[in-house]
Amino acid sequence: MSPADLDLLRPELETVALEQDAVLARAGDEIDYVFFPHSGAILLMIDMADGHTVATGVVGCEGAVGSLSVLGASPSGITAVVRAAGTASRVPAARFHAAFGRSPGIRQAIQKHVRSMLIQFQLGSACNALHPVEARMARWLLQLRDRVDSDVLPLTQHALSQILGVRRTTVTLLMGNLRKRGAIRSDQRGQIEIDRARLLAAACECHRVMRLEAEEIFSGDKVRTRGMASANDPRIPEIEADDAV
Repeated sequence: MSPADLDLLRPELETVALEQDAVLARAGDEIDYVFFPHSGAILLMIDMADGHTVATGVVGCEGAVGSLSVLGASPSGITAVVRAAGTASRVPAARFHAAFGRSPGIRQAIQKHVRSMLIQFQLGSACNALHPVEARMARWLLQLRDRVDSDVLPLTQHALSQILGVRRTTVTLLMGNLRKRGAIRSDQRGQIEIDRARLLAAACECHRVMRLEAEEIFSGDKVRTRGMASANDPRIPEIEADDAV
């Protein structure tokens, strides 16, 4: 963001702590703040009428929470929950909307963010319909690992069941399978330690495609078609968490 664009936000921009399990936005409520994470990971959850939940996306330092409110005044459609603690800058939504209207640079940044989130939503929907739960769980663990830059993830089996929208007993079974394959090293006291290379082998291609396409969006390159972004693309495992995504 250019200094001029940052000046549009600076009068009301503040740094805040993102505490694990904190709710930054709740479905049905008006969006009061836009958050720009510096570290940590925030899950975007859908709450169903029967009490079940399922994750639809994850945001880290590459994105923002609440920024899509610039598309029109409406209550939040998702619940944004901090899954991994960190820090963020936040600004009142009204201030951000005003800056969005005045700055082509901010509008361009939001366009990139929207494109990257649409990829998550679209591929996530296809993944949920077509891929086994074990592969989807591996994909979510990798998506979180990308944001926290650590092989130790602050997750419980209960949190994973909410992310996947499955029973806790299903998560326990799948964790055992992944542990036998060496993809999960340990699972205790609210922390899951993974082996990234083995987890990549257990995941479906969706994590790789999401990561490649998002990396190209933020790097300014032309996004390749999903057919070209094969699961065997040698570029993907080499992308580190401190890159654009």
